Amino acid sequence: MAEGPVYARIVEALAADIDRGELPGGARLPTQRALAEAVGVGIGTVTRAYAEAEARGLIDAVVGRGSFVASSRPTAQGDGPTDLSRNVAPMAPAAAALRNVMADLSRRSDLAQRLDYAPDAGFPADRRAGAEWLRRTANFDSADERRLIVTAGAQQAIAVALGALCRPGDAVIVEAATFNGVKLIAAQMGLRLVPAAMDGEGLTPQALEQAASESGACVAYLQPFQNPTARVMGLSRRREIVDVARRCGLVLIEDDLYGPHIAELGLPPLAELAPDQVAYVSGLSKSLAPGVRTGFLIPPQRRHTAALDALRAASFGSPTFGAVLATQWIESGAAFAVLAAIRCELRRRTSLATAALAGLIEPLTHDASPHVWLPMGELEAERVAGQALRAGVKVTPPRAPFVEATPVDGLRICLGAAADLVALDRGLAVVRAAMAPGSPASENVV
Repeated sequence: MAEGPVYARIVEALAADIDRGELPGGARLPTQRALAEAVGVGIGTVTRAYAEAEARGLIDAVVGRGSFVASSRPTAQGDGPTDLSRNVAPMAPAAAALRNVMADLSRRSDLAQRLDYAPDAGFPADRRAGAEWLRRTANFDSADERRLIVTAGAQQAIAVALGALCRPGDAVIVEAATFNGVKLIAAQMGLRLVPAAMDGEGLTPQALEQAASESGACVAYLQPFQNPTARVMGLSRRREIVDVARRCGLVLIEDDLYGPHIAELGLPPLAELAPDQVAYVSGLSKSLAPGVRTGFLIPPQRRHTAALDALRAASFGSPTFGAVLATQWIESGAAFAVLAAIRCELRRRTSLATAALAGLIEPLTHDASPHVWLPMGELEAERVAGQALRAGVKVTPPRAPFVEATPVDGLRICLGAAADLVALDRGLAVVRAAMAPGSPASENVV
């Protein structure tokens, strides 16, 4: 078995046997007592291993009958190409926990209240749960429920922040390679995106200051864990970025949606360093499941009323039933168990991608990344994407993360949407083959 706690080694051994086909779907597993005796460990260790395996979607526990290998693994895709294009969390852990959460949800004493509109900024229980989530998973120790606004996903939180801070025609600074969602919002709102250069830690302080000086922008959108490149902004860089923002009078929109995946690095959000200068955005779509449409926005105090006005204009307030599902998961502790299982699965997938694309991907600073970055020029990226699609593998369209007139310099490969490790391995092999010297040129650019 691999290194680590005994219960985790049992889960990894079980997962490996399932992936190799040695334990087919529906196979009955030994009782916890029998396995404990066979392995020579306490029954509590096996109980924890089985619970972890169920949370990861590896097994199903049936009361009165025992535990069985899951007959079908929940996936993020149906029939068709292997999907390495969408940045979603592996679905199995959340799917395995959903039934219990829904049962608990039906017994909530405040459920009927959710038939009404939410109070300003969201129901108190949702705001408390959101602040607790950020404190426990994103190193945001000062997250304050009194300042937190609940939104229908992080995408809405970004739109609300921009609506509170900008007017049509305004310039907004972004990283040269940025989240495609902010491009969509800017196009709808009539905002002008100003790309700023990056290095191995993402946005550079010099590029931010230059862009602010040349564009007259008062707002910058950035990601401490960078999508699409998976670069991570270190503590010194975060402090330098905050210093530039203060000097230039910028409000930073910090998109920390991927923060829980790198929480072990101990890096505080920019909003922890400068709460008066940062509108903080997060949510649950990348940590639990994209269908849990719950996001969190903590704007600077002086912009709080403007943010509430922008939210009312977009959706007449915070979400109700979607948010209470997220709150139930957080209050019960299930959300933290699901996140742990997703991190574990992403470690396996990151390890697989690092091996399959050795020498081709940009080095990672952490071991549980939902995506990896393949540096290359635009023509090569288009060729590789087209060839991979003809071989049955979708990757992120090369132009999608880049602001207009900014040159493409890489290709994002997402690790979470593939059905399982076997499908991911096949998809990565196709990408590697497409990048091999002498591979056929693409006739159709996709």
